[in-house]
Amino acid sequence: MEGGFVVHGDRIEPLEDFEVFEWIRSTRGDTQPVFTESEAPGVVHELMTLPTVPRLHLPERWKLEEKHVTPRPRLKLFTPSLKGTMPRDRIQGDIEFVYDRILVRGSTHSWALPLPDEQSCLVRDIKMEQACWGQLQSLGVLRIDDRGGNKHDVQVPLNQLTNILRELFTSGWEILSDEKPFRQPGEVAFRVESGIDWFDVTGEVQYGGTSVSIPVLLSALARGDRTVQLDDGSLGFVPEEWKERFGVLLSLAESDGDGLRFTSSQAALVDALLSTQTQVDFDEKFLLWRQKLAEFNGVSMSREPASFQGELRDYQREGLGWLKFLEEFQFGGCLADDMGLGKTIMVLALLERRRTQQAGQRRPSLIVVPRSLVFNWLSEGAAFAPKLRMLDYTGPNRGDLATNVHGHDAVVTTYGTVRREALQLQDIEFDYLILDEAQAIKNHRTAIAKAVRLLNGRHRLALSGTPIENRLLELWSLFEFLNPGMLGSRKAFKDLSAPRPGNQMPPESGAAGESSQETCDLLARAIRPFVLRRTKAEVVRDLPPKTEQTIYCDLTKRQRRQYDELREYYRAKLLETVSTQGWEEAKFLVLQALVRLRQAACHSGLVDPKRIDEPSAKVTLAVDRVSELAAEGYKVLVFSQFTAFLGIVRERLDARGIVHEYLDGRTRDRAARVARFQNDPRVSAFLISLKAGGVGLNLTAAEHVLLLDPWWNPAVEAQAIDRAHRIGQTRPVLAWRIVARDTVEERILELQAHKRSLADAIIRADTGLVKELRREDLEVLLG
Repeated sequence: MEGGFVVHGDRIEPLEDFEVFEWIRSTRGDTQPVFTESEAPGVVHELMTLPTVPRLHLPERWKLEEKHVTPRPRLKLFTPSLKGTMPRDRIQGDIEFVYDRILVRGSTHSWALPLPDEQSCLVRDIKMEQACWGQLQSLGVLRIDDRGGNKHDVQVPLNQLTNILRELFTSGWEILSDEKPFRQPGEVAFRVESGIDWFDVTGEVQYGGTSVSIPVLLSALARGDRTVQLDDGSLGFVPEEWKERFGVLLSLAESDGDGLRFTSSQAALVDALLSTQTQVDFDEKFLLWRQKLAEFNGVSMSREPASFQGELRDYQREGLGWLKFLEEFQFGGCLADDMGLGKTIMVLALLERRRTQQAGQRRPSLIVVPRSLVFNWLSEGAAFAPKLRMLDYTGPNRGDLATNVHGHDAVVTTYGTVRREALQLQDIEFDYLILDEAQAIKNHRTAIAKAVRLLNGRHRLALSGTPIENRLLELWSLFEFLNPGMLGSRKAFKDLSAPRPGNQMPPESGAAGESSQETCDLLARAIRPFVLRRTKAEVVRDLPPKTEQTIYCDLTKRQRRQYDELREYYRAKLLETVSTQGWEEAKFLVLQALVRLRQAACHSGLVDPKRIDEPSAKVTLAVDRVSELAAEGYKVLVFSQFTAFLGIVRERLDARGIVHEYLDGRTRDRAARVARFQNDPRVSAFLISLKAGGVGLNLTAAEHVLLLDPWWNPAVEAQAIDRAHRIGQTRPVLAWRIVARDTVEERILELQAHKRSLADAIIRADTGLVKELRREDLEVLLG
């Protein structure tokens, strides 16, 4: 009956093969098709070629011999027309099946394929064809309804094209693009050849009998192409993942004909990039480099020179051996040991050894330090290397360095001095260029980062317990000083370390925590020989334990009211700004809100000076704790980000008659204050600005540390605690972190817990937080 239903007895059923209905209707009319016996074979053949013919029941004399073969599936892709209506994120294609020598469109419904000039046919393997259609569907390929006038069978999502083609190739599919065969790539074969101070990387990929050079492939990847034109006119498939695996080769090297050229300082990077490849032919010179680089873990201990006044520990001698390794191969390196492990002492032993080796040919070394550490370097130098002639090149009366440098082995100066005198200093040839607290150059745009790159020295060394504080790009700035060009251009490195698609961070956040694991592994392997990082737990067995505790306090009622009002004000203003103007416009407001809310959590007077005399939960807790410790004869370090808050605590301690010392960025007589705290039993507390005193101080007289306000960079807090927990400390150290409950401080700790993965993977340091904030994080902070 009309509509494609069949009535049989008392039952009515839909006709599964709807096309058959047209055949039924054509035979129900008054006119029946008529043909002669001799015409029958031709008619049967013509019927079998029709795309919708059902299975025919024929007389024995007309029947065709049925043959069965395994078909080969084929996907034909078509470049979309620029004028077409096809969505740009998809391309169209046809599905075909090749039965022996006969091709059939997958969207047709014929059950068999007649063989010309034979009384036989090939029966289509419907189950196998359906399995192929199912595979396409499982891979995300969309089948197009063939009743809608569509010219093609399927739509293929471009963002899944690499995975789809790989799976189809593996399953035996034949793939064409615009009627040209698509060829699957074979293994990538590399060759590395060495020059005087460079390495050339050449290579090729085989596509059947045709090869394509690595630069051609990488250029195609850089353009976003997924194919390359082969010499025989066919197309070579370029897997999308090669862009991440090999694209960095192109971005970090200079093109050189059919190869890529790297500098000698990039040897470890080249080795890391090629380490997972099975076909790499290294020349003899590069193999020697690989062997020497691989052996750096086994660097033997190097004893301090006889003239050195002191005895290095074994791990420090290992560090001295590593410094010797860098010196031998003329590499720059970063000594990134934990705070308190004696980085300064190791460098002084190195410089003393250089002094004994350079008789008559001495060049001075330049040591660049924060102003707060000048005294420490000079005093440590006098104590451990008294024959090392050190020049204090700081202060208004420092004179001209070119004139005064002669006759000195080491010059100690500040980052500020180098920034101001970079053009004069670049004319002096130094032996070693040494940056202490080298995170000072983490931002490549700053004047000081540019200034230190102008300096000239045979060897370069950086000291920093936290080479990465916030972003992976900080690593580029550091290594551009240590080994210029090693990590390529900043743009190339930024592309390499950029967050992967799908993360919703603000633009230009440079968030460390979102780079891929493959990128982390690559960078870790590449920089491994140039960074030495040991923790106290690994190397100092006799260091007393360190315990950290978080103490929560509740704001007073007046504090709570002020804090809530401030929070609601900034919450509404920030979310409105982010929604209407975007993250770029909101950045400054974000920082302002966080600072003001942190201040309100500490003391109302930091936000409103008229309330300076009001009570504060934190001040009460901190002063009580210091009073208790002082009464028991203990010494305590008290740290805060806010000098005004330290001032409030200072007044309260004075009121209770507790003797204390104080240090912030304006303090001039640092050494005297440190000495008094260390040696005077009457001094119970040392109030220290976290920024001014978080590094470079040896305060082992204290065994208690009080952090008045948490910071989202854990390394900064760790540095503060390690003023007391370091070599020379004989007693357990207990650190308390005071956190105001239900404030931004508590939220910061929560967010901090899951935002510290990348730098650990690269250098076992820490990540930051402010520049990683997302909108949902902001709502948590201010919610």
